[in-house]
Amino acid sequence: MVDSLSLKSEVAAPAPAPAPKRGRGRPRPTVRSRREAWTAHLFLAPWFLGLFLITVGPIVASLYLSFTDYSLLDEAKWVGLDNYVKMFTEDPRFWASLKVTTIYVVVSVPLQLGFALALALLLDRGLRGLSFYRSIYYLPSLLGGSVAIAILWRKIFGADGLVNAVLALFGIQGTSYVNNPDTALGTLILLHVWTFGAPMVIFLAGLRQIPSSYYEAASIDGAGAVQQFRSVTLPLLTPIIFFNLVLEVIKSFQSFTQSFIVSNGTGGPSDSTLFYTLYLYSKGFKEYEMGYASAMAWVLVIIIAGLTGVNFLASKYWVFYGDSK
Repeated sequence: MVDSLSLKSEVAAPAPAPAPKRGRGRPRPTVRSRREAWTAHLFLAPWFLGLFLITVGPIVASLYLSFTDYSLLDEAKWVGLDNYVKMFTEDPRFWASLKVTTIYVVVSVPLQLGFALALALLLDRGLRGLSFYRSIYYLPSLLGGSVAIAILWRKIFGADGLVNAVLALFGIQGTSYVNNPDTALGTLILLHVWTFGAPMVIFLAGLRQIPSSYYEAASIDGAGAVQQFRSVTLPLLTPIIFFNLVLEVIKSFQSFTQSFIVSNGTGGPSDSTLFYTLYLYSKGFKEYEMGYASAMAWVLVIIIAGLTGVNFLASKYWVFYGDSK
């Protein structure tokens, strides 16, 4: 009896699965798949070549040069941290350029984003010919960093410019605003605010994504236009505000053309428009202190990276995402 039961159990038990042979887990690449892989690598080769020769290579070279005394004409001499020590302790123009750039960023970025948001709210009201207005308002962003617009800006705010011509109609004697230390930086801030097109288009896209049912519910609860803006529009638009803020801060720290053209490359008057990048350019390509300029470039990288990190850390306190609890 026991033997019959044991025999039945042996017959009923499933046979163990054969162990997989080595090499069966991954199919062998066919000739066609290998050919497609080589074709993909071939098409990607120019991009990788440009990445290493034009981007990664110069970045690594500038990091090395920042620890050297290099004049473009002689061989680079290793000096260690001398460039950084000189920058922070012996160069007052470095601190002046950092101050001017910081004021420029702190003032111009909020003004530009506020103006862009106001126009986006206006265009979101369903104006006829919206695509035309959107294109017209975006145009300054395409032209704002160009040399031609910077020259035009210098003419507008010059002694015989358009601003003084308008003021003369009211009997007001104007001055050359680009040559006045008290107003020169203000003209560049105004130029940056004028290039509001890119953040405005992004704001407009964000406004179009807010469901109208939210405004209907707020209206039923008795909320007016201002209350709807504060309670509905702003919270749902905070990711777009954060995105524009990060981009514009980085872009503003890298501003160069406006200051270079308006001040004729000097950063004047009295270093009032001496942007950080302009001083970096002057050190590297006018005074041929390429090692010092490379050190300045890496300090700028650290500043931008630090501010970007702070923005991301602070965003959790004021940026609202629809799926957040």
